[in-house]
Amino acid sequence: MRYTSLKNSSVVLIVFIFSFLLSCEKRKEIVKPPNIVWITSEDNSKHYMKLFDENGVATPNIESLAAQGIVFNHAFSNAPVCSVARSTLISGSYVPRIGAQFHRKLKEVPMPNELEMFPAYLRKAGYYTTNNAKEDYNFIKSDSVWDDSSKSATWKNRREGQPFFHVYNLHDSHESRIHFTEEEMQKHPTKTNTVAVQSNHPDTELFKYSNAFYRDKMVHIDKQLGAVVKELEEEGLLESTIIFYFGDHGGVLPGSKGYIYETGVHVPLVVRVPETYKHIINTEIGKREDAFVSFIDFGPTVLNLAGVDVPDKMDGKPFMGENVTRQYLDTCNESYSYADRFDEKYDLVRAIRKGKYKYIRSYQPFNFDGLMNNYRYKQLAYQEWASLYAEGKLNEVQSAFFKERPVELLFDVEKDPFETENLANDEANKQLLLDLRGKLNKWVKDMPDLSFYPEHYLIKNAFDNPEAFGQKHKQDINKYIDIANLSLLNFSEAKFGIEKSLKSSDPWERYWALITCSIFKEQAKEFLPLIVDISKTDSELINKVRAAEYLGLNEFQEPSKVMTQALYDSNDEAEALLILNSIVLMKQGEHKYSFSIEKEKINASVLENKQVQWRLEYITNHIE
Repeated sequence: MRYTSLKNSSVVLIVFIFSFLLSCEKRKEIVKPPNIVWITSEDNSKHYMKLFDENGVATPNIESLAAQGIVFNHAFSNAPVCSVARSTLISGSYVPRIGAQFHRKLKEVPMPNELEMFPAYLRKAGYYTTNNAKEDYNFIKSDSVWDDSSKSATWKNRREGQPFFHVYNLHDSHESRIHFTEEEMQKHPTKTNTVAVQSNHPDTELFKYSNAFYRDKMVHIDKQLGAVVKELEEEGLLESTIIFYFGDHGGVLPGSKGYIYETGVHVPLVVRVPETYKHIINTEIGKREDAFVSFIDFGPTVLNLAGVDVPDKMDGKPFMGENVTRQYLDTCNESYSYADRFDEKYDLVRAIRKGKYKYIRSYQPFNFDGLMNNYRYKQLAYQEWASLYAEGKLNEVQSAFFKERPVELLFDVEKDPFETENLANDEANKQLLLDLRGKLNKWVKDMPDLSFYPEHYLIKNAFDNPEAFGQKHKQDINKYIDIANLSLLNFSEAKFGIEKSLKSSDPWERYWALITCSIFKEQAKEFLPLIVDISKTDSELINKVRAAEYLGLNEFQEPSKVMTQALYDSNDEAEALLILNSIVLMKQGEHKYSFSIEKEKINASVLENKQVQWRLEYITNHIE
């Protein structure tokens, strides 16, 4: 009797399991993979939209998406400029690890072994993938990524019933749209009294106009977005399509695009989720999500929503879709960012945002933010800002853009959204500073971060397979990071390591020791004989220049002869660009050295580079 009962129970259990599995299969048949559309607007941070900021404008179409979806309060581009941000998006990876961190690219790099641009995985899974139309990747693109990437690309050419992933780029918020002239300002008046000028900018009529004019562009792109959404609706696709709207990196007003501050990396993100798919989303529709998400996560999220496995070699993690738990989202409170070369302007800055705090590490802080950058300075507001600084008409906060940065910056970005009050030296914040310093240092070492080699060296030696090069030379890179970190110590603690590195047979140990000396300024003058000798005899031209840079920054020796000769001796466009960066620093910076450069002495192949031409134009024509 007992046996019969057990037998009957087993039969019932088997029937139940079979029914459950059958229902799951039917559900899979009913709920098809979603269509996914990305609508991106160029060059705007979250600060220009009322949905995110009280100083923003109304964007009714984006707000409508928000009412039917999720607003992400903490979405970040990992880089504050187009090609680096878009390379991060398409790879799902931190690009200083894989060689795509320089804007504009001098050489495309291959994707890492066993990793493709993420739309390729969607295509393999049966998706129709289209991009209209900007790419701007720093990678070599394979034919497996897009079915169509062009100004005519559309989802409409897919097979009947085929799911699609479509990217649509809105260009009218691009930086170039704010390159107006004074005459054009008169032709296109705007309501300058409707928005406030941020605290680190001069409160002038031009800055008021630039703020209002750019917000007018937000209104325009909102209408363009509405047209794309309407087209989906008219084709009966709206309820089968998950729509992402986001900015491709920070905004265009001075100190935003091209800079690692919140205005350069904190982007708007709204995701509309149809009723059909809300069961796989762990945030209530119509609500705001506080989890931190970054561009490294966007590709993995699309793959996860499409039911496609996320490659292990991607750095990012999904923040929506199956198996993304509320518990996981509640732990997401960090984002990392990076800034390297932007056009002809070199820098090396890394940052971590954790909760309300932002820690910024400047590895070459003497390369001040306002250092000449041709495309930035096409904007009248940039020109006025620099002129007011030269005339002594700015306050301390407004002047900081034109002065050497501290090696470490720490901000409470909720209280101080424009990052004007550095908390790094407050004793009360010491443990917080150490924690964030440690996290960021571990991150750059773990990648490892290729930028601790100069770009021209990477192009010659690493760019056939940057990731493999990084892994092979990880120990060396970490050694260079340690030398750079000597600048965080008292000089008495750092000087032994500096001296050892200045005398090293490894040129890049000498390179970082010289940079560290420039940070310590006159404290490092005991190394003058060594540094003068390096400026004359080093095997690397850039080390001669870095030595002259130290001597010039501290007025120990006029740097122009060494730097100019190094420029003449170089036959490498990337090396020459880095040399020219130091020359412009010497000319534009505090000491304003004079340079007389004879173009006919510069290598012809170097002169072909457009960014080299911009630097030479500034050096030749700009009189301090």
